[in-house]
Amino acid sequence: MDQPGQADGAPAPPIHETATHAHHFRDRDHEFDAAKMGVWLFLATEVLLFSGLFMYYAAMRYLHPEAFRHGSSLLDWRWGLINTAVLLMSSFTAAAAVRDAQLGRQGWLKLNLLLTCLAGLAFLVIKFVFEYYPKWLAGELPGKYYTYPNWEDPNEVHWWGLYWAATGVHATHVLIGIGLYAWMFVRAFLGYYGPKRYMMVEGTALYWHIVDIVWIFLFPMLYLIH
Repeated sequence: MDQPGQADGAPAPPIHETATHAHHFRDRDHEFDAAKMGVWLFLATEVLLFSGLFMYYAAMRYLHPEAFRHGSSLLDWRWGLINTAVLLMSSFTAAAAVRDAQLGRQGWLKLNLLLTCLAGLAFLVIKFVFEYYPKWLAGELPGKYYTYPNWEDPNEVHWWGLYWAATGVHATHVLIGIGLYAWMFVRAFLGYYGPKRYMMVEGTALYWHIVDIVWIFLFPMLYLIH
């Protein structure tokens, strides 16, 4: 059905150009501010989540320094460094996507959404194929799968438990971010995002930056302490 005032046969305008605010907001600025506040509150809970892991890391490393030092020496820092570069690049494309939406640059918006999604996938492929899988084969997975024969300290199991928990929770957040960016990439082709509607792009970028910052802390804490 044609929009009111639209000539017969004329293409419908992009969705972002006809966006209106929800009925319980005064205007679009009010809706935007409320949504952004909600995003920041959510990100605060994410910081609290990872802060607990960091505090546990500090306590266990203080109690078992040699176990943590030896466990860290078994990680390949080069894969961690590559993944750091991948996430830093993805932070740039995530920020660029926000700017593209604000300026209505639809082609660049789609490209940067796709690049961010692909960077997240590359991070997970490296993590699972070159790190998780070899460690599982080597018996470095905690619990009944912990059969690693060359441990030097019985407390190394605490190290591996923390490594899998911290990187696993982080990888889950990366996977969620990939899903969000894939969803936005599809919606971008429908004209959902533009100068009047970009909060989803900006909010997801803020989430993605937090995920990247967490990794910037995890990389030296896990890979470089030895």
